[in-house]
Amino acid sequence: MKGFHRDLTAEDLKWLPDLARLCRGDIIKMTTLAGSGHPGGSLSSIDLYLALYSFANITPENYTDPRRDRIVISHGHTSPGAYAALGRLGFIDPREAILGFRRIESPYEGHVVRPVPGIEWSTGNLGQGLSAGCGYALAAKLKGWDYHTFVLMSDGEQAKGQVGEARRFAQKYGLTALTVLIDHNHLQISGRVEDIMPVNIKENYRADGWRVLEVSGHNFKALFKALATALADTETPYAILAATAMGKDVSFMENKAEYHGRALNREECAKALAELGVEDDLDRLRSERAQPVKTFVPKDIPLPDLAMGKVLTYPDPADPRQAFGNTLEDIARLNPENTLAVFDCDLAESVQTVKFSKVRPSNFFEAGVSEHTTATISGALSVNGIVTVWGDFGVFGLDEVYNQLRLNDINRTNLKIVATHLGYNVGPDGKTHQCVDYLGLLRNLFGFRLVLPCDANHADHIARYVLKQPGNWVIGLGRTKLPAVRDESGKLMFGDSYQFEYGRVDRIRDGDDGAIFSMGTMVFRALEAREILKKSGIKVGVYNVSAPLAVDPKVIEEAARTKLIVTYEDHNVHSGLGAIIGQIIAERGLALKFQCLGVRQYGASAEPDVLYNKFGLDADALVKSVKQALG
Repeated sequence: MKGFHRDLTAEDLKWLPDLARLCRGDIIKMTTLAGSGHPGGSLSSIDLYLALYSFANITPENYTDPRRDRIVISHGHTSPGAYAALGRLGFIDPREAILGFRRIESPYEGHVVRPVPGIEWSTGNLGQGLSAGCGYALAAKLKGWDYHTFVLMSDGEQAKGQVGEARRFAQKYGLTALTVLIDHNHLQISGRVEDIMPVNIKENYRADGWRVLEVSGHNFKALFKALATALADTETPYAILAATAMGKDVSFMENKAEYHGRALNREECAKALAELGVEDDLDRLRSERAQPVKTFVPKDIPLPDLAMGKVLTYPDPADPRQAFGNTLEDIARLNPENTLAVFDCDLAESVQTVKFSKVRPSNFFEAGVSEHTTATISGALSVNGIVTVWGDFGVFGLDEVYNQLRLNDINRTNLKIVATHLGYNVGPDGKTHQCVDYLGLLRNLFGFRLVLPCDANHADHIARYVLKQPGNWVIGLGRTKLPAVRDESGKLMFGDSYQFEYGRVDRIRDGDDGAIFSMGTMVFRALEAREILKKSGIKVGVYNVSAPLAVDPKVIEEAARTKLIVTYEDHNVHSGLGAIIGQIIAERGLALKFQCLGVRQYGASAEPDVLYNKFGLDADALVKSVKQALG
């Protein structure tokens, strides 16, 4: 590396084109060896990769420095180009990248993933890279760090709505240390970009307040000049539209959509390498392909240790949303500015993040009706040492953005989602807003944790716990007031002395005739049913499952001794708490009666009590179910 943020020198004009030629050979070799991959776009992008990694303040030596520049690769399928550039520039071993490409136990996957040095964000799901870039650029602004964020993108992905959401967010929040470099080769997997879905790329960026430069993507001098222009302007984000050719410098591949996602056969490979003037050592490489490849350990920026303060107490019926809002406001006052950031999508009053916005307005980000970009921006921000919270309705913050959350999970982010308006508890908003399926979605995400408060006191404890934890968490809330849960002596179950522990199941009532497992907004109804049953001489235990994704099997085994377990929830019965506990019962071969009460169809517009009665989920329905099971 010769330096950073610089003009192209005469020496560069000699070594960069030759390096690009060698990289093109590496791309052909690694995709041919693997028998799959995306060589065409990698060949069109390689000059962009080399120019950018040569220009930016990022080197093998400073890669662990959090103040270095960031490069986000959005079109992750051009991973052969990324690996070739990183290999030839010294970030990784180029031979290992060729041998390990698309091989199990190798970090060089088919689409780029962290923590390969030089790879900032695991991508491949097109259209998300600019949002991630916004997250990194926002982190620099909040921390006062003088680094620039660059995002490499394809032209085909510009059709994604999330890209427009990200452009507008960047402009609104003054993310001027942000530059997009677009590989404009006019081809995608099914043909020409203009035929698949016409997009006015230049006009769209300009309409959203960006400046656009058009250059040749195969001219290093033009690329360096454009990057320098973007960097020098501290008032506006830039998009550099780089004209390139699919399959560049291999005659039979140039401008052929066929090679977007098809590797060459042996004969084609030999022909391509000959054209490039690169040694054809493919057969020797093939014999070495099984050799071990070095892996990398992630080195993330640690989260700040927030001061949590003292819990707030709610002896009377209260809305857990209000409790969460009060807790967030309390924590905001206790901690320095820029340690905590909160995102909203036009629902601040409903999800109660509005209280935070009044205490820390410069750390509150209103993204409007732009959930997809918000999910990714907040996720990317959360890996940069800032505690990040996103409040939204469950149908928007979970259901609508499942793919974005999945990519956050893969990227090991630290996002805290507060998902409100869950279950039939939403009431009059109707079936479109009654989020009854989120538990099944979150069961699919290996790194997400879910916690469900059953009253306002519980919500306060959970919020203070979750905001101190790394990783991805969801706090799930309804929309109505809930009575304070008390033990049989009348003492608050979740008062000052309570200590929340993830995975612990709270036994609120004892009972030998059966066990009811419930969660969230349904717990107080389970307690009502228990009192009705008690009057009939039936004594059942009531368990509060605050962490349904981490149910302790020993608790289920203990409850199974009663010979009856009933799960009670206002969520999809096929993928919710009942399914989770049913799986534990089956795996352990427990002999007992088991019943699941839950949502079996979409709801309607009515108050929650009316809905629970209509769909067989009120306390009386639970009483009836227990009595039938007991004979």
